[in-house]
Amino acid sequence: MAAERERSQGVDDARGAKQSVSGRIRDWLGRNTFHYSEFSDLRALVRDKEARGLTISLCIPTLNEEKTIGKEIVVFRSELMTRFPLVDEIAVMDSGSDDRTREVAADYGANVYMAADILPEMGARRGKGENLWKAIYQLRGDVIVYVDADIKNIRPHFVYGLIGPLIRRPEVSYVKAFYERPWVTSDGVRPSGGGRVTEILVRPLLSLFFPELTALIQPLSGEYAVRRQVLERIPFPIGYGVETAHLIDVYYRWGLDAFAQTDISQRVHRNQPTRDLGRMAFGILQTFFSRLDSLGLAAELPDRATILRQFLVRDGVHEQQEYDLKEEERPPMIDVPAYRARRGLLP
Repeated sequence: MAAERERSQGVDDARGAKQSVSGRIRDWLGRNTFHYSEFSDLRALVRDKEARGLTISLCIPTLNEEKTIGKEIVVFRSELMTRFPLVDEIAVMDSGSDDRTREVAADYGANVYMAADILPEMGARRGKGENLWKAIYQLRGDVIVYVDADIKNIRPHFVYGLIGPLIRRPEVSYVKAFYERPWVTSDGVRPSGGGRVTEILVRPLLSLFFPELTALIQPLSGEYAVRRQVLERIPFPIGYGVETAHLIDVYYRWGLDAFAQTDISQRVHRNQPTRDLGRMAFGILQTFFSRLDSLGLAAELPDRATILRQFLVRDGVHEQQEYDLKEEERPPMIDVPAYRARRGLLP
């Protein structure tokens, strides 16, 4: 009888924990999920921004995006700087494009930087996370908004929809975008089908280890706005794992209530081949297991290989290809002496 009571108590405890997580998610979704239209009165948003004394920087990380970067800058400059002074600077942070990305961006009025030229004493790495990290050093805003450079249906609400919760809700520090992700093919646009890595890999992992983070509809969204005092205190993987690392690190330091998310309706961009998504997933997994290890959530994890092996069919022959993909990380910017000197912070 005692054993049965213990088993029954264990089942009740598990059920209560499950209901507790579900309840917290429902509560968070109700309080911290927005639609961009809630912030469409840009004149009022500018007033609120100025009343709080905030400066806002927009960073667009690039690598060979000459086809879309010009339109993004035109839209953001005309609507969010000239017409409504919501954004204080627009910067393109480039990884070394070999097309006309930097020239186009400069012609349309963005500040253009080569990531390799920033903090040269720390060396240069190539990857989106590297660009995002170095933007913290280079840009001056109290809030930094990151927007990918390959968006074909760009609109001003991709930015103001993310800034709005940070202006109106001082307790919120990190705002992610979510949206429908159509599948673009040569035959047209299907209404859904994007976000494959999210649904096949990241959402199952979060469900297993960090269930509260499943409240985020697009955890790998490349569009997000973050307060500087959060960005400067978290490490940055240089590659594909950067968004996953951010979620876990911010969650563990500041909790779920530090996050919010905004529906920006639909995002159209180029869809990557499945093989490329495999390399993305490999980088994300490295970062994820690194976090499990550092947080003590998985005992005695073995050393992890950095070689991803894939097969390519050429002339009917399956050829194995190897990719050495090591998800290096940059330290929190607050620990970089040059940054502390630039910001006038004490050693």
